[in-house]
Amino acid sequence: MATSPVYPMYPPNSGEGVLRHPHWWQLRWVRYGALITLLALSGLVILALVRRETGTEGFLVGLGLAVLPVPWLITAFRWLDRVAPFPWRNLVFAFCWGAFAAALIAIVANSFATRWIATSTADPASADTLGATVIAPIVEESAKAAAVLLVFLFRRRDFTGIVDGMVIAGITATGFAFTENILYLGTAFGTDRLTGGHGVVSVTAATFFVRIVMSPFAHPLFTTCTGIGFGLGALYGARGRARRVLIPLGGLLLAMCMHALWNGSATFGQYGFLAVYGTFMLPAFGLLTWLAIWTRQRELRTVREELPAYVLAGWLGPAEPFALGSMRARRMARDYARHHAGRPTARSVARYESCATALALLRQRGRRGRAGADFVVRERELLNELWQRREAARPALEYAARTAAPAPARTAWAPAPYGHAYVPGPGYGYGYAQGPGHGYGYPAAPYPSYNPYRG
Repeated sequence: MATSPVYPMYPPNSGEGVLRHPHWWQLRWVRYGALITLLALSGLVILALVRRETGTEGFLVGLGLAVLPVPWLITAFRWLDRVAPFPWRNLVFAFCWGAFAAALIAIVANSFATRWIATSTADPASADTLGATVIAPIVEESAKAAAVLLVFLFRRRDFTGIVDGMVIAGITATGFAFTENILYLGTAFGTDRLTGGHGVVSVTAATFFVRIVMSPFAHPLFTTCTGIGFGLGALYGARGRARRVLIPLGGLLLAMCMHALWNGSATFGQYGFLAVYGTFMLPAFGLLTWLAIWTRQRELRTVREELPAYVLAGWLGPAEPFALGSMRARRMARDYARHHAGRPTARSVARYESCATALALLRQRGRRGRAGADFVVRERELLNELWQRREAARPALEYAARTAAPAPARTAWAPAPYGHAYVPGPGYGYGYAQGPGHGYGYPAAPYPSYNPYRG
């Protein structure tokens, strides 16, 4: 059994064991305040620009129509993220960045570049085509990718794989598409007011059908390629520095190419748009949907395979790996806790499920040699959170395991080959050989008998 300490010898921000006070710009409230201020100012500016382009009435019409696909897209990405959910603040940041900051960067940069090309070539038509097929994909995908990069750099613990990249990228693109749809729909409404168009033959109806009905997934589809690149980069951990840089760049380049093909479909002839939509967009959307579902199921399988090690060490109950590796069982556990002990207990069970998933994914990275230097500290933090919530979570998970699998005892809870403490050996074997009851101030019996939610 390893004897290395669970926590670092010195505080993380110290040099020789002496705690150093952070500079003012390193304070959390300063950074949060600056970020909120930046997004708020971006939102005010971009909304003012859009309202100036569309008029007040067109802005309100565009806003009412553009909001329609947003709840469906957000729900889809939240469903994908249910195995190891992102904190809400990360998702709110991603949506606001896409809707405000990325949209502002795009509208300013696209307008400037298109005007510069038109002035240089004295050909406004070619400038518009070049701006839509070359400039816009580069600028817009780069602006949206900035949100994924920021989460990847500053919320690294929450960003662990492909699903996380897809979720952050998709939410960011949903916000961007929301603001862009306000502009397009509001402009179409203004055109109808000038030309007298109305009903199903109006420009507004055509724009609504193409952007809201046929292709609400277009921007999320493009930017998800960037998210997948960052997700693959996250899987390599501290190793493979070149791959951690090149793979996200490759995903960004693929997103730009897909975006350029979609924008350029209008120049491919009378049926160019329908051809690109049927032969490229729909198959790409189906492929990424399959990849998202397959990756989600793979994460659940990782939970079932990695958590039995902590059952043997005494941290988890014997039925928990099965229950935590099934979304149906997880939902049943939360419903059971909510029915018998109220919403706070259900939230505690949900947090328990999230921490257990993070622990399983962390252990998998450690077994593959891709964990970071803070592996031990992070593992200890997750185990502490599980231990603090065991009284609320275990009755619900036991019930869910019994209901979802009538004979859970027949499941082979075999430990993974990676030796985690309970099997002495090299690698990431850092502690907990005796279970939580031995040391660290925990009770001697890690899994006592008790009545569910007594009192």
